[in-house]
Amino acid sequence: MIHTDVFAKLLGVLEAIQARSATPTRLSLGAAASVVALTIVLRYLTAKQPKLITDYAKVARKVNDNGVEVDEWDFIIVGGGTAGCVLASRLSEDPNLRVLLIEAGGSSKDLGISKIPVAFAKLMRTQWDYHFYTEPQQHAGNKKKYWPRAKLLGGCSAMNAMIAQYGAPSDFDEWALISGDQSWSWNNFSKYIRKFEKYTPDPRFPHVDPLLRGANGPVEIKYSPHIWPGAQAFVEASINAGIPFSPDFCTTKGTKGTNKASLYRFCRFSTRVTTESAYLTDDVLARPNLKVVTHARISKVLFDTSGGTPRATGVEFANKSQMDKVGPKFRARATKEVIVCGGTIHSPQILMLSGIGPAAQLSRHNIPVVLDAPSVGANLMDHPSVNLRFRDKTGTTFHHLTPHSLNSTRLLIRDLLRYKLWGTGALTSNVGESVAFFRSDDQVLFPPAEYNNDLEDANSGPDAPDIEIIMCAGAVRSHTIPLSPKFQAYQMIVTLLRPTSKGSLFLKSADPWDDPLMDPSYLETKHDVDVLVRGIRAAFKIAHTAPMTSVTDVDAVHCPELDHHISSLSDAELADIVRDRVETLYHPVGTCSMGVGGVVDSELRVKGTQGLRVCDASIFPKLVSGHPTGAVIATAEKLADIIKAHYA
Repeated sequence: MIHTDVFAKLLGVLEAIQARSATPTRLSLGAAASVVALTIVLRYLTAKQPKLITDYAKVARKVNDNGVEVDEWDFIIVGGGTAGCVLASRLSEDPNLRVLLIEAGGSSKDLGISKIPVAFAKLMRTQWDYHFYTEPQQHAGNKKKYWPRAKLLGGCSAMNAMIAQYGAPSDFDEWALISGDQSWSWNNFSKYIRKFEKYTPDPRFPHVDPLLRGANGPVEIKYSPHIWPGAQAFVEASINAGIPFSPDFCTTKGTKGTNKASLYRFCRFSTRVTTESAYLTDDVLARPNLKVVTHARISKVLFDTSGGTPRATGVEFANKSQMDKVGPKFRARATKEVIVCGGTIHSPQILMLSGIGPAAQLSRHNIPVVLDAPSVGANLMDHPSVNLRFRDKTGTTFHHLTPHSLNSTRLLIRDLLRYKLWGTGALTSNVGESVAFFRSDDQVLFPPAEYNNDLEDANSGPDAPDIEIIMCAGAVRSHTIPLSPKFQAYQMIVTLLRPTSKGSLFLKSADPWDDPLMDPSYLETKHDVDVLVRGIRAAFKIAHTAPMTSVTDVDAVHCPELDHHISSLSDAELADIVRDRVETLYHPVGTCSMGVGGVVDSELRVKGTQGLRVCDASIFPKLVSGHPTGAVIATAEKLADIIKAHYA
């Protein structure tokens, strides 16, 4: 066997060759391809193994008949998703706090399809995805809806579209009102957004004021080096249609308007930033007081009920082999707190499996009731969306990224080389490069002479939008299902930001390996259908407003896979399209909500217990008017400060 050092030296030579090829003319296409291929192989072979633990005996002991438990930890974090990685990093900054992080998936640091921005959908329906499906949606054609959720450290920050936009300021003022705690208001909470941000100014976007953004945080934020021509045309057409230009969606000035979207991305390598890559760096993983366990599923939180109020004392976990065999159970003990960060799906499931939840439901599955908490699993909300697809006449879409011919394969290879050698090209795009946020009662977009203004106002404030349109440089039927290869097409994703429909999550069984039952109750209210219909009208208008008329094939004849005919449809016919096509925008929240009648208090402590908190999107009392990743990261930053102050 050739020694690893030899591979490392060869890799160094190849990277030196790449460094010399500063321009495409200095390296032939064939040589470049060879360099890229060899570099990828050698980098895989010589990659350092992260300091992650799969030998659970290093941090815990097998459960035996006497219930023997492990060495003690101060904090056990259940779930290494978007929030869990933040908390593990921040809490372990104090060398006197012993922190154990337990994650069901593995690392995404060396997972190419996660790191490449344009490739995020390639993770869907793979081993790195939980493959969730909702219950049949009664108001949406009785169809089950696919819900991708990442099974990786970093959680959905490892497989989302990377859009760095946090919602409207009034969304967080609403949280403060619901929780009765002004620390959640925008004026106070936004400091945690600035704490995690490391915004990189871009001369192409001079309207962004860097002084209003964070500069020293661990999460790098910048604009994509690639701008699809249709993305710029969309912004200009949106302005011409009546949506104002927004210099920056992420400041106190608010979210309404149109512009390019900034992204969570590493500047140097044009790769995705996840909370794993940002917070669990090699230096952080080297801390002696932090251990990270991977490929371990929590079966329950352990409680001491001898004092009357249940106190969380630890967790029980195991893993399942590729042969679907569950391994031995292990237990870890927490002397201070257990913090559940499993996300909107798994956090309520873990609480219920542990005996915290609606008593009747727990009894139905023969789970001993530790605390009757009816609100666990309730308040499930999501951003429903509808895709509109139009024929493109520029020939510049990402049609070739799913190769279907010799020419499309050639173009894909070209873009792979551009990405690998220079960090440029289509692969640096998140696909949805431009966005527009607006209100369904905007009288410029929806003149009173043409539209009724009797829609319910479900927004958090007068400057908060309830519709988002995402302009995408390619088109699919849904999620990963492609259109016919004969179409050069783009799509607009019309999204309802403030739905009034709410659903619930229930246990399927007492088996932690069984997925829970998820029912978001999409489109239960007339409001939700009416606002999406209005969003479709706006999207069609933008697609047929200059300069989008240079992108949209306005003369295209109707075909079932495209939507050039929708302007001729009535509102009732568009409502049928909404109910037929509605899908998730991947933002479920609320199942362990904060506030009066919710699961957690304003410091994210599970009411009626001691030593137990929840920290992830499940604590959101309401949906934000945009993309929740930033709010989740900031929530974890906030909780870390709360905990460190409490135990100082």
